[in-house]
Formats: sequence, structure tokens, C-alpha cells
Amino acid sequence: MIYSLDKINEMADGDNDFIVSVVTVFLEEVPQDLAALEAAIERQDFEQIRKMAHKIKPNVDLLGMEATRANALDLETLGKNQGSIEEIKTKFPLLKQDVEQVVVELKTDFSI
Repeated sequence: MIYSLDKINEMADGDNDFIVSVVTVFLEEVPQDLAALEAAIERQDFEQIRKMAHKIKPNVDLLGMEATRANALDLETLGKNQGSIEEIKTKFPLLKQDVEQVVVELKTDFSI
């Protein structure tokens, strides 16, 4: 398991519906954002790379995915600074793998 519900549990203060809601939003939005990020990388659209990495970052942070959050921050910075597309293409698969793994785990853990 590469995610943690600690931050969400702290925010939820025992409200299980809130936790399920946060997880559901993650499952609905983040895979779409990831696909948009991948498309932006293919187009070498640095502004869109920045925007999508920025959008993904708080979602993975909320699930305690620190390494994934750091990777999203790197991609955001590279997009902002129009950094090396090769570096972006190296970092993105790691982000994608982590998100895809967490999606599977969350669907299993929450029976969604």
C-alpha cells in the first residue's frame, strides 16, 4: 500500500461518508488528470503540463503519497520552466505507475 488515509481521517473527524467522498473524487478526477497530463507531454505543451501536474499534486498529497507528490511537483516545475522534455518523459511514468496502483488499491479497499 503506497497511500495513507491519515490526513483524510484527521480532516474527517470520524465522518466515514467524508472519507468515501474524498476517495471517490480521487478515483473520478485523478485518472482523467493523469491522461490529460500524458497528452500534454506528448504535445510538449509545457503550460498544460504545469497545470495538470499542479492539479494532481494536492490529491496525491491528501492520500499521503509523499514521493508521488514530490514527483508531481518536479513535473509542475519542469512545465513552468519549460524544462527538459526528456526529463519530463522520465519522471511521468513513475507518477503514472503510482497513481494507477493507488487507483486499484482504493477500488479494492473501498469496494468501489
